[in-house]
This record gives sequence, structure tokens and C-alpha cells, in this order.
Amino acid sequence: MDLVMKRQSPVLAAWGAGVEPTAMIIELIARGEPPDAVLMADTGSERPETDRFVPIFRAWMDDHGIENHVVRYEPKRFRHWPPYYSLLENLLTNGTLPSISFGRHSCSAKWKIAPQDRWAANWPPALETWARGERVTKLIGYDCSPADTRRYADREGYDDPRFHCRYPLREWGWTRADCVARIGQEGLPVPVKSSCFFCAAMKPDEVRTLPPELLRLIVLIEARAKPRLRNVDGLWRKPVQGCRGVQARPGAMTEFIRDETLLPHEEIEAIERLAPHDLLAFQDRAAGIDLYNRPTMRSWLDRFHQSPVV
Repeated sequence: MDLVMKRQSPVLAAWGAGVEPTAMIIELIARGEPPDAVLMADTGSERPETDRFVPIFRAWMDDHGIENHVVRYEPKRFRHWPPYYSLLENLLTNGTLPSISFGRHSCSAKWKIAPQDRWAANWPPALETWARGERVTKLIGYDCSPADTRRYADREGYDDPRFHCRYPLREWGWTRADCVARIGQEGLPVPVKSSCFFCAAMKPDEVRTLPPELLRLIVLIEARAKPRLRNVDGLWRKPVQGCRGVQARPGAMTEFIRDETLLPHEEIEAIERLAPHDLLAFQDRAAGIDLYNRPTMRSWLDRFHQSPVV
């Protein structure tokens, strides 16, 4: 009788450049279970520490023979808007806040999950697997901490006909502390929590570490969105009084930046007063220009960086 070898499902790892998925990939390779490919979705708005860590760990993966790619959401329909190519530019174009500031998670689905799924849709091992009626294994770096346990519970029971999700850190009983230790054992720098620099999940201490150019952008985001806000104060949604170990903070990051004197008060006030109007005028001018010759949102931001009070 011929022995039929069972085909192994290709394995795709989602890497957010944070502590948990980084430790997961390191340990899987050490255990002889390397993923077939690793994907990182770049929103164009990551914290500076993350931007510095990404090439370090990608070089480490290259050295270990791990295929890895950075994928991005690519908007195509701009209607009368200036073209935008990052989550930051998307927010400024539409005059809104990231969905997490409204208690939703569509920005993650749009800028992180969708680009990875689109890449997989053209990956030959995935196409072959789906043609057989089987699923690709997707590795998710949720650990056993309370926060990730809640995230895992939200996903538990979700059935995707294309992917079977596996959570190695939870299989091993690892916590965030275990992940930090494993990265250190490998001789790599421990990355910061991966997030956009304006994410509602940012802690006050993390905002304090941001350079002035990113603090100015936070002020700009909230000032641009303010006319349309009804039920939230800003990026942090609502104020937190501070108890049970939670740091007190206002609902708007701009208020925190002002209270902490992270930027001069005069500069904050000038950005709030002048920048949104200049941005809207720029968008109005761009709307009258053919798409192929239309200036991008990046061109306006370059001018803003040169002189935040435009």
C-alpha cells in the first residue's frame, strides 16, 4: 500500500513589531518550527522606536532564513481629496480620529489585517492550500496576560474559511515577562509596545517620550477633527481620574500636552487656530486639480513640519 504523506499547511506569522510576536518568532525558530513567511503591516504612523526596531529584527530574520515582508494599505479612490498614503494622512484628509478613539477597531482591520490578507491572496503556497480546500495557518502573538486573554476571547470562535489561527504563546503559557526575557536572551533590543503614535492605547508616560514633531501632529489631528466631535473629547475619548494603578489623563491628548508643557502654549494655540484652516484651503485647491497632477497630503505635511504654524 502506498503511503500518502499529509501535506503540511503553510504557516504565516503576523508580526506587529511588538514584544509578543517578536518573542514568538524567535522561540518558534529555536524549536525548529519556523514560519514560512512573516508579514508586518506598516501604517506609516508607528512610533519612532518601532521604526528603528523593524530593520533590526528584519535583518535578524534574514540571517535565520525567514522570508519576511512589509505590507501596506494602498488607497486608490481619492474622489476630490489629495492622495494619502498613511493612517495619519487619512485622518487629516477626513477630519476625524482613529476608530479606536470611538471604541471601534476598523483602522486595524483596514491598515493592518487587510494588507496582510491581500498579500496572502497572491502567495503561491496559500493558493495551492486553498485549492485543496484546506486552510493556511496564521500565527498570532497573544500571550497569557489578562489584556491578551481578553483579545483572545474576542476572537475565539471566529471561523475564517481561509485561515486557521494558532496562538503559540498561549500554548506555552507565556506572559509578557517571558517574552521580554526571551528577546533579551537572543541579544536583541526589547521593542516598545507597537502602536501608532496617536493611538488611544498610548499611556501618558509614552506620550511624554514623543519628540516635538509628533506632539505637534497630535495637536493637529485633534484640532482638525474637533468640529466633528460630539461624544468624545479627543484621541483618549474621555478623561480618566486615575485609580487602581491607572494613570490620570484628560480625554484629549492636546490638553495633556499643554498641561505637561510638552510644547510651548503659544505653539499649541497657533496650530489649533491656523493649521486646520490652511489644510482645508489646501484640500479645496487640490480638488480642482487633475488627480495625476494633484498634490498629495504628504506635500502639505512637509510644509507643516518646516513651519508647524503654517
